[in-house]
Amino acid sequence: MGAQLRVYKRRIKSVTATKKITKAMEMIAASRIVKAQRQVAASTPYASELTRAVTAVATGSNTKHALTTEVENPARVAVLLVTSDRGLAGGYSSNAIKAAGQLTDRLKAEGKDVVTYIVGRKGVAYYGFRELPVVDSWTGFTDSPTYADAKRVAGPLIEAVQRDTAEGGVDELHIVFTEFVSMMTQTPVEKRLLPLSLEATEEESETAKDRILPLFDFEPSDEAVLDALLPRYVESRIYNALLQAAASEHAARRRAMKSATDNAEELIKSLTRLANAARQADITQEISEIVGGASALADATAGSDR
Repeated sequence: MGAQLRVYKRRIKSVTATKKITKAMEMIAASRIVKAQRQVAASTPYASELTRAVTAVATGSNTKHALTTEVENPARVAVLLVTSDRGLAGGYSSNAIKAAGQLTDRLKAEGKDVVTYIVGRKGVAYYGFRELPVVDSWTGFTDSPTYADAKRVAGPLIEAVQRDTAEGGVDELHIVFTEFVSMMTQTPVEKRLLPLSLEATEEESETAKDRILPLFDFEPSDEAVLDALLPRYVESRIYNALLQAAASEHAARRRAMKSATDNAEELIKSLTRLANAARQADITQEISEIVGGASALADATAGSDR
């Protein structure tokens, strides 16, 4: 019994140490979520307004630009997958990888050749272990991305869109990332960044019927304006996606660490009950041995008196 009690105490000590680690990680993730949410809120209006500006330039001109013109039969498509650099975030990265896999399967079913770009060590490790081809990858900044990181990611993608498919270019650019909905909900989503969709929403279409559309005059030229605006559009959209993914990662890690902490507390309670039961059994056994010894001593004394 004594050996069993020592085992329980050793396990309680080990689980308690693990609980301290998971609790600390939960608190760190919770503190980082606030900053990530603020960055998302600050970047979203800029990305939205820049998208409107690019759409206005594209719809107000007759220029057939490489980044806005729909290819009749797209043959080659790029998919940018955003995962995390670190684990302990539940199913955050695996859900994004699954969504990217479904998108890839759908694009291949349409007869398109898919090339993959990855952000985050988890995605790189997943594709590397399965020996799946990856054109380029970026790591080391998923939990706190900057605009410079987004610009570094966007550069090769914009160049690929501008090149002809025969030279290794692509006709479309898609991005898969985890959208931050709330502290409890983070949803993997996929969006097409390029070519820019110029279709107005139903609300905008209804509004356009009752107003006169503006006429635009571009300097120095329509194509020059698009050349300047569209790279900024891609960079801002990727930056916003990276920030959304970072906030989602922190929220997922906080939730996973809270679950781990709660499980550790339940395990400690269970082990404590077992340790108490083992200690009680030891005490009971010792009392029984004492009573038995005293009874045997009394019987021996009574026999000698006779």
